[in-house]
Order: sequence, then structure tokens, then C-alpha cells
Amino acid sequence: MIFGAVIFEDDGWRKLRPLTDALPVPALAFGASTLGTRLAQAADAPLLAIEARAGVMAAWHSAPSRTPSAPDPAGAILVLNAAGLPGPWFRTARETAVRAAWFAGDRLVAACLPWSEVQPLLGTGSDFAARLAALDLPRRDVEARVVEYPWHLIEWNAEAIAVDLARSGGIAGEVHPSAVLLTPARIRIAAGVRIDPQVVLDARSGPIAIGARAVIEAHTRVVGPCVVGEGTQLLGGVIGGSTLGPECRIAGEVEASIFQGFANKRHHGFVGHSVIGEWVNLGALTTTSDLKNNYGAVRVWVDGQEIDSGNPKVGALIGAHVKTGIGTLLPTGASVGVGANLFGGGRFAPRQVGSFAWWDGERTVSHELERFLATARIAMSRRGRALTAADEGLLRGLHGTGPGSVGSTEAGPIR
Repeated sequence: MIFGAVIFEDDGWRKLRPLTDALPVPALAFGASTLGTRLAQAADAPLLAIEARAGVMAAWHSAPSRTPSAPDPAGAILVLNAAGLPGPWFRTARETAVRAAWFAGDRLVAACLPWSEVQPLLGTGSDFAARLAALDLPRRDVEARVVEYPWHLIEWNAEAIAVDLARSGGIAGEVHPSAVLLTPARIRIAAGVRIDPQVVLDARSGPIAIGARAVIEAHTRVVGPCVVGEGTQLLGGVIGGSTLGPECRIAGEVEASIFQGFANKRHHGFVGHSVIGEWVNLGALTTTSDLKNNYGAVRVWVDGQEIDSGNPKVGALIGAHVKTGIGTLLPTGASVGVGANLFGGGRFAPRQVGSFAWWDGERTVSHELERFLATARIAMSRRGRALTAADEGLLRGLHGTGPGSVGSTEAGPIR
């Protein structure tokens, strides 16, 4: 029997940049919630702790609640890598409850051990995974999906939504009589939702969930599988195969993408096969390319290295607090670091844009930190949130550091 669960982040967070520069891996939106929440639900046991880098944990506003109760010292605890996705192997790990470690290749995805061995490891943050591996638990090899690179979130998200919403259904919100619901048994509309006239919710190809207080305005078509987070507003256009986090403002065309939350795309423009961080504002007609003209695999800059994704469809990977001006064009496989400001409308941005870059269409310089923070305070206040001391400390620490530094963002040939 499992008495509790602990979720941890290992060094693999580096390969998920720029998405994980300002968030821990468990916080990444995926399926109908986040990587961490999905694991906690799959464990079906009290969540005792989340171990990740201290800075990003402190700035994570929506971390799931943990139970303060301590289990029996001999009680079995399931320790889970936030990047590992539940699958057939997961049931075995949960139900067997024997002292062991489960590996997918060379990646530790789960372990089961007594609370007396887990408790001394807690509070070690980024060192937790290494300390866990040093316990030399009996090894069990399994086939498991691991979110190793950002495009894995895109590639597997639609399937995850379908799994998470397999039992979806039920309409509690306000639906206008002229709205069209196709396959309504697969549509979940929470209380406080407003569905305006001439909206189409098309669940024929997958389920749809609309979170509390969301607003779907006229002339919006939502195609499942799709998740619309609490308080998000869809302002016209076509949105399909996507996860939209809380309090977003979305219009235009969005396909197979993930919006972490609190982001704006209020105008026309295409965003496809992309992941958009928190507090991003995409200016009118900002458009991503998610397919090369030769239909080849897309190469992406990740953690300072160019990686062949092996995938023909990868759009843009955009870190937190990024701003784009009107008409911004993002090339296939673009990587845009935290706090970047792009306003060279009508020209393709560089494929790699470092954190806090200030790109005017011709050159890249560093965004002045104090002015950036002032803008962040205003943007967050518009959603009823304050820039906390933890937020500010994290952003100050990120400014000008890491492999995505501004010095590496000079515009070059588009490939």
C-alpha cells in the first residue's frame, strides 16, 4: 500500500529551457492540468512534498497543496520524476509497493521506499534527485515516456487531454441557445462559464473542458481535444488540440499548442505546435511557423545546443514575460528566452533569442532590468496579481545569465 507521494525535478529541467527557467518541471501545463498534478492524481495518495530548485518553487504561485500529515516511518512512499508520464508501468510501481527504483533508459522515473528513507532527503531541492539515486535501490527497467525536450509536450498533449477527460461531460455554465455543441456528451462546461451566440464547440475528434469563469465569445470555434483554463477568454477564431491555462486572452488561430497561463494573444495571427510561457503578450498578427518548406525535421536550440527534434512540426518555445510587437514573425523551431522583447515587425526573428533580449528587427541588445520589472508589475496587476519578492528575485537572478544570454542572439540566417 502506498502511504504518500513525493514529486521531484531532476537535472533534465535544463533540456526543457526556456520553459523551465521561470517554472519547475511539475508546473508545466500538460493535458488537462500540469505534469505534477497529473502525477499526484495518478498516484492516488496524499502529496507529501515537491522537490525542485528553490527559486522557481518560491515563485510558483499555483503549486498544488501538500498534506502536512506524516505517514508511518515504515510506510511505502512513491517518489516520482515530474518528467515521467504515467503509463502501464505506473500501475505496477504503485500497486507493488516494494523498495525499488524504476528506470526508463538511464532516467530514474520513480522509486518506492519507506518514509524513513525519504524524509531525510526532503528540503534538498535540486540535490534531491542525486541523493535519491545514491541510495542504490534495486533497479527495474520499464518502458515509459519521459518529457525530455519541450516538443514532447506538444507531441503528446492531445493524447493526454483525451486521457484526462475520458470521463468528461456535464454542462453547468450559461450556454446561449444559438451556440452549437457537437458530441455534447464529451463536453464539460464548469459553473460560471459564458458561451455566447454563434460559438461552436466541436468534440467529435476529442473531448473539451471549459474551466470556471471562462468566456467564449461569438464566432469562436473550439475543436477537441481542448482544455480552456479558468477565467480564460476566447475572443473569436479557431482553437484546437490545445491546452490553455488560466486567465489567458486568446483570439485568432491556435493549433496543437500549450499556453501556460496569464498570457495574451488577443488578435489575429497563427500560433501552432508551440508552448507559450506565463505573462507572455503576443502582439497583433504575431505568427509562428511550425512547418518547414521541405517538410523536414525541425532543429531547435535547447540549453545552448541545436537539437534535431525528429519532428516535422515544431513552432515556437516562448519563455515567461516575453513581449512581441505587431507583425512579429517567429521561424520554425524558434526559442525565445524569458523577458525578451521582440518588435521588429515584418521580419523573421532569430531562431534563438536569449533571455531579456531587446530585438528591434536589426540588432539585439539587453533589456534594461528595472524597466523590464516595471512592465512586469503592470502586466501582472492587470490579472490581479502582484510581482512578489520571490518573482523579482528569480527574474533578477536570470537576467544576463545562462546559455541563452543576449550575446548569442544576433540575427543570422534562417534555417
